[in-house]
Order: sequence, then structure tokens, then C-alpha cells
Amino acid sequence: MKKAFFTICMATAALLAPIDASANVPVSNVKVERSNSNLIVAMKVDAPQQKVGSNNQIVLTPVITNGVDSLRLDPVVIAGRARYIQNQRLGAFESVPMYRYADNLTIDYSTVTPYAQWMETSQLVLLEDASGCCNNLGHDVAQLADIDFAPRVFAPQFVFVTPAAEAVKTREVKGSAFIDFKVNQTVILPEYRRNPEELAKIRKSIDVVRDNKDTRITSLTITGYASPEGPYDNNVRLADGRTKALCDYVQKLYSFDKSILHTSSVPEDWDGVLAFLNDNPDFANRQAILDIVNGDRDPDAKNWAIKKNFPEQYDYMLRNLYPALRHSDYAVEYVVRSYSDPAEIAQVLRTAPQNLSLQELYVLARSLPEGSDEYNEVFETAVRMYPNDATANLNAASSAIMRNDLNSARRYLEKAGNNPQAVYARGIVAAKDGDYRAALTLMKQAANAGVEQAADAIKQINDIMERL
Repeated sequence: MKKAFFTICMATAALLAPIDASANVPVSNVKVERSNSNLIVAMKVDAPQQKVGSNNQIVLTPVITNGVDSLRLDPVVIAGRARYIQNQRLGAFESVPMYRYADNLTIDYSTVTPYAQWMETSQLVLLEDASGCCNNLGHDVAQLADIDFAPRVFAPQFVFVTPAAEAVKTREVKGSAFIDFKVNQTVILPEYRRNPEELAKIRKSIDVVRDNKDTRITSLTITGYASPEGPYDNNVRLADGRTKALCDYVQKLYSFDKSILHTSSVPEDWDGVLAFLNDNPDFANRQAILDIVNGDRDPDAKNWAIKKNFPEQYDYMLRNLYPALRHSDYAVEYVVRSYSDPAEIAQVLRTAPQNLSLQELYVLARSLPEGSDEYNEVFETAVRMYPNDATANLNAASSAIMRNDLNSARRYLEKAGNNPQAVYARGIVAAKDGDYRAALTLMKQAANAGVEQAADAIKQINDIMERL
């Protein structure tokens, strides 16, 4: 027999895929739709390609089947002239539509049947039984279409961006030490008051870098600060002298090349006073004191104005604030060698994560099973270490989307910039939120900007929107 021909139309809630068919009766415009609890099947049936003899008939029966369960739908009978008249006289097929064969015969078939769960993934086939006046002439089956009512789950491809490698990995350790000096003196006494603990802080910061075989110290900067009480000229002397004393202390311990040692001093830490006032909005007479500090008086006049006009507040600051303004800030700058082996990067991550670049963390992540806890944790670590980096935030967002943590993904995408990959990631979040129109707009922008994965996402979103 010749092959049947048909055109498949997209149903409201089903995906129909044409399948090669072999049958005598042409079928076209196949539609399968689900409406509430019913299944609606419609098609156009034309006159058989081979003439139906006067005493013959063809019974066409659409069947829905999934290979295990099946359901026969209402049949259609096409009979030759004599068989048509005979069937009428005998009352055959009274409840079944019967048509007399003609070359231009066209049947618009439609039927409704209750929907069953097993039909979710099934096929629509057409059984064709031909018979003569007293014998069977043949049986054929035409596979008309696949039926797919299974819910569509948006399953996008995820995009990660490889961070740029650092040409020179420069790092810095910063801290503040509160060295106690005797009144009006600039000599460091290592055992005096809190000095053992404060000097130990500086030594530890240096030792952590100095003892690491992968690092090299390139600069050590010490900045000494004095508090505003007392004559400004004397505070200049104290700040300079105490800074030099601390620098000498460090130099005697480590014998650094003098080219890496740098010092500076701030005679009176008025920035520290401003920070205190800004952080304490309820401090009495705060605004008036701020006006004095921000004014154009010389330092001695500022301190005297506060002491004279607001003695109670001045006394509080003298006892509780000014001691903290006598500090020495230090910064140890160093360079770190690069790492390429994931196992070595993992070891450094456990011991000195600050020495890793964003690109090295990415190398480690991509060596781990995608979606594993370890994989996700590396991206989370990267964004904690580089909180304002667009690439770190984008990759952390993609990792969060993979584990369906959309709240974290939204937070990271706020800092991911507007590059095409970030637009694509925002499109994924929109689709997972059910905002398919917004998702489609974003995906088209990403596709136009060269994100290859966007084409598949657009196809999925269109499919879902058609089903909805």
C-alpha cells in the first residue's frame, strides 16, 4: 500500500511529532488537545487512494496507545455503493458514521474521550480494516503522531566565565597595633603593659608571609598616629619618633632590606575623631563638636575649643577615645607564585586561601564533579574573597541556580555586571520564576550578543509558553 500523508498541527497542550505511516487512507491536520479532563482528537480523512469496490468497505479506527494500555476511539466506515446500501438495509453501523465512497470524499473527524494519566506519553495510530461482501481484504496500521502531555521542565545549560589570570599576584596583610609608650617618650619597651601582645600581632603578620615558601615580601609600611590632646608640635615629635622606633624594632628582628621599609606618621588622628562621632549619632553635642572638627581652626585650637565648650564630652573622649587613636598601622605587601595543579590549589585553599587568585579557584572548581558540594563551595569561597568582582558573582550565581538557590543567585547577579553571560543568567532566573516573557526577552538579548546556549533556552521557553 502507499504511504499515508498528513500535516501535524500543534495542539493546545500536546506535542505531536509525525511518524512514518503506511496506509491506504490519506490523513491530515491531526490535532490532539487536552481540555480539563477530556482528550479531543481531530483529523481530516480523505477518500482512499485505492478505489473502494462497490461491495467492499474500510473501517477506520483511531487508537491511543502507550504500548501497554490502549483505547479505541469512534470508528469511521467508508463503503462502496452496494455495500453502503446493504449496510443501510441491514441497519449495520447505526451508531457509527458511515460514508459512501467517492473520489472527492472528505471527512472532518472529531471525537472527545475522558483523559487518563497513561495517555500522557502515548501515540495516536489509525487501524484500517478492509473487507469484501464475505471476506477480509486486509489490515493496516498508520502511526499518526506522538502525544506528549508530560510537563515541561526548564533545563537550561549553565554558563561560567573563566576569570582573567593575574599577571603578578600581589597581596597585602594589614593591621593595627597599640604600642604603649611612657608619657612623652618614644622608646619601645617590649615588656611594658600591653606591648607583648601588640608586638606579637605585628610579628605574626610578618611571619605568616615570611615563612611561606610561595611568597616574597616586597614592602612593609608603618604609619604611626598620635591623639589630639597636647601641643601639636609635640604630637609631631611623638608620632614621628614612635613610628621610627617601631620600624627599628622590626628591622632588628628581620634584617629586611631597607628598600622595602616605608614609614609615615599622622601627628593627630582627627579622622578617628570624625569616625567616632559619625558612628555615635546620639553622642551629646555631637553636631557642634563635628562643626569644630570640620572647621578651619588649627589643631591646637580645635582641641581647646572642644575642651572649653564641651568639657563633659571632652573628658569622655579623652578617657575612652583618645587612647585608641594612638596606634600604629602596618601593611605587609607581598607577591605569591601562581598555581595550576588543582590538588595544590585545594591544599592552599585549606591553609592560605588569600594567596589564591580568582582564576586559580576557577581551575579548582572545574576539576570537581559539577554540582557537588565541593564544587559549589569553591564558587562560594571565590565570591567571599572577591565580593565585588563581576566574574566571581556571575559564577557564584550560576552555581546557585544549578542547586536551585534562586535567592542567592539574585543577590550575586546584582554585582555580576551586564555582560551577555550575566544577561543569560538573569534570563534563567526569570524562567525559573515563571516569568517566561521576561526570560524570553533576556535570552534573545543574550543570543544576539553571542551566548550560544541561549538558543536552546529560547526553544524550551517557547515550548513551555505554547503549552501554557
